[in-house]
Amino acid sequence: MLIRYIIPTPIGHMEITGSELGVRTAQLCDNRETSADPSAKEVTEMFENHPVAECARQVAEYFAGARKTFDLKLDWGGAPDFQRQVWAELVKIPFGTTVSYSDIAERVGNPAAVRAVGMANRSNPIAIVVPCHRVIGKAGELRGYFYGLDTKMLLLRHENPVRFAQQGELF
Repeated sequence: MLIRYIIPTPIGHMEITGSELGVRTAQLCDNRETSADPSAKEVTEMFENHPVAECARQVAEYFAGARKTFDLKLDWGGAPDFQRQVWAELVKIPFGTTVSYSDIAERVGNPAAVRAVGMANRSNPIAIVVPCHRVIGKAGELRGYFYGLDTKMLLLRHENPVRFAQQGELF
């Protein structure tokens, strides 16, 4: 049975879907009707250790600063092998650090596939948990993020406030 749950986060409402096989999606959504929804704690109690309830709890902990790694069952369904390889590398990127698209291409054994890595990042159905926001350009510049570069920077600042500190104006 597919379960759907929406939680508020600092970057917007996130819809999490999945089944007993694992979390299928965790994406920002426009739906703001969470008032009638149970809390993440109540969802966890209702569905015990269901992957969606567990994801809601862990994402809430991440944004509260109490979680740096995720321990969830993920269901990438019928995604192509290359995308799965890229996503498997993304979950290995430590909290608060970044790697380049070319680093990921090398890790999946295809150094020339930098653009394909970018497309796999863009196709990532499980935001935050599969941390595509931690992938940046080779020279350290921010590159595309499906929720915008402002959101990507917010996530990077959340994880590493010193390295990604907001610069003020001098004059």
